Amino acid sequence: MDGITEPLGSDPSGDEHGPFGRPLFNDPKAKALSRVGTIDVGSNSVRLVVFDGAARSPAYFYNEKIMCGLGAGLSETGRLSPEGRVRALAALHRFALLAKGMAIEPLTSVATAAVREASDGREFCEEVAEKTGLKLWVASGTEEARLSAQGVFLGWPTARGLMCDIGGSSLELAELGDGVVGQRISSKLGPLKLMDVKGGHKGRKAVIDATIDDLREQISSDYKTLYLVGGSWRAIARLDMERRGYPLKVLHEYRMTRKSILQTVKWIGTMDVDEMRALTGNSEARMRLVPIAAQVLKSLIQRFKPEYIATSSYGIREGLLYEQMPFELKRRDPLVEAARYSEAQNARIPGFGRTLFEFIKPLFQNASPGRMRLVKAATLLHDVSWRAHPDYRAEVCFDNATRANLGGLDHPGRVFLGVALLHRYKNSRSGTQFEPLFDLLSERELRDAEVLGKAMRFGAMFSVQRPDLMGKLTWHPKKRLLRLRLNPETRGLFGEVAEARFGSLASSLDAETEVT
Repeated sequence: MDGITEPLGSDPSGDEHGPFGRPLFNDPKAKALSRVGTIDVGSNSVRLVVFDGAARSPAYFYNEKIMCGLGAGLSETGRLSPEGRVRALAALHRFALLAKGMAIEPLTSVATAAVREASDGREFCEEVAEKTGLKLWVASGTEEARLSAQGVFLGWPTARGLMCDIGGSSLELAELGDGVVGQRISSKLGPLKLMDVKGGHKGRKAVIDATIDDLREQISSDYKTLYLVGGSWRAIARLDMERRGYPLKVLHEYRMTRKSILQTVKWIGTMDVDEMRALTGNSEARMRLVPIAAQVLKSLIQRFKPEYIATSSYGIREGLLYEQMPFELKRRDPLVEAARYSEAQNARIPGFGRTLFEFIKPLFQNASPGRMRLVKAATLLHDVSWRAHPDYRAEVCFDNATRANLGGLDHPGRVFLGVALLHRYKNSRSGTQFEPLFDLLSERELRDAEVLGKAMRFGAMFSVQRPDLMGKLTWHPKKRLLRLRLNPETRGLFGEVAEARFGSLASSLDAETEVT
C-alpha cells in the first residue's frame, strides 16, 4: 500500500487543523477549478473532459470520447485521414456546443502527434477554428510528454520512475521524481503509425527494437517503476487482469511485474480482436491496435527492465488540470483532500471525522505514515454513505472505496479502506460478495482494517462536536489492555449498544477492557 509513502498535506503553520491541514477546497483558487474543460485531439480519439478539480482528486463532471482515427494512414500519405477529419470536426463541433451549454470558460483544446506531423495539420486547425470557434494548441512531443507526466503526478504526487505515454502516432517518455518532470523524449512508435510498416510482424519488430534502443541510449538511468499512460496500455493491463483472474477491475494504480506482463504479451499473440473485445469491452478500433502496442511494450520492458509496471488512468487531460492548480493544492494528498471534500458535502456532521481520528489514533500509535493516511481518510469517509439503505450501507461503503475515482490509492489500499468502512457498519465481513478481494491483503492488514472499522463504529456513538467531551481511548499492546476513560458530561452515551461495540473492538484486538 505505497501509493503515497510520505505525509503530504501537513500544514506548516501549525494551526488548529493539526495533521489535517487547512481546508483548501473553499479557497477561491481551488473553487476556480470547479469546472475545468479540456479537449484532447489525439491520433486515434477525440475527447472532451470537464473536471471538478476543487477537491484535488479529479472528479469527472463530463467525459465523452469519439474514436476518429485522425492519424490512420499518416505514414503513407503524410496527411490526416479524410474520414477521420470529418468525424473529428463533427465531434469538436458537438463538444464546443456542450462546453458552451455548461458555461465552461476557459476551454483548453490540445492536439498531439497526428496534427503536429500532418502536412495539412495547420489547415485542419484553421478549419476547426472557423467552424467551431475552438483554438487548437498543437503540443510538441516534449510538451505532450510533460503534460502526461503532470497527469501522473496528479494521482501519484510522490511518483518516481519513468512515464511512458502511448498514443496512436507517438510514444513519449519522461523521468519522474521529487514532484518534478525530468528528461523528456518523443518518438514515432504509435500503433497507428506502426500498422503501415512493411514486413508484417518482423518488419515492425525491427523498427520497434531499433527505436527503443535509441531511446535507451538517450535515457540511460535505471527505473524501478514504469508508469503507463494511454488507452492501448490500459487495454493490455485489463487483459493482464483477465489472464490472472485478478479480482479488482480498477485500472488506475494496477501493478504488474515484468514477468507477468511478458506472459500477457505472449497470450495476446494467441487471440484475435473479437476475443479481446469480449474480455475487455473495448471498441474494435482500440483492440486492433493492442497487438502492436504489446510488441512495443515487450521491447520497452526488455530494455528498461523495470521491477514494476503501474497503470495510470491519468494522462494529458489530467495534466492540464494539474497545471492550473495552485502549488499549495498540488502538494496536498489527493486521497485525504478528496475524503475531506466528500465529508464536507455528504456527512451528517461535517468536521466530526477529525474528532473521530483523534479519538481512535492511540490504536495506531506505531503505524507507518502510509497506514495513518488511510486511517485519516477512513475517519473522514466514515459517515458519507449514511443516505444508503441501512441494510446495504456496509456494501455501499466498500464498493465506493474500492471503485471510486481516487488518486493516491493503490489496490491494497482501496481494499483496506473498503474493509474498514464495511466494518464501520457491520461486525462481520464473511459471506459478502467482496470476499475474493480480501486476498489482496495479508491477514495482519485485514485485522488492522477490521480494528479501524470497529473503532469508528464505536466512536460514532459519541458524535459530539466538542472533542474534549469525546472521552479517551488508551491502548496497551503488551498488556493487551484497551482502556476507555469517559467524560462525566457524556457518560450517558456509553449505553448498551455502545458497550457492545466497545466489546467487539476489544475482541478484534484480543484485549481485555477497562472503563473509567
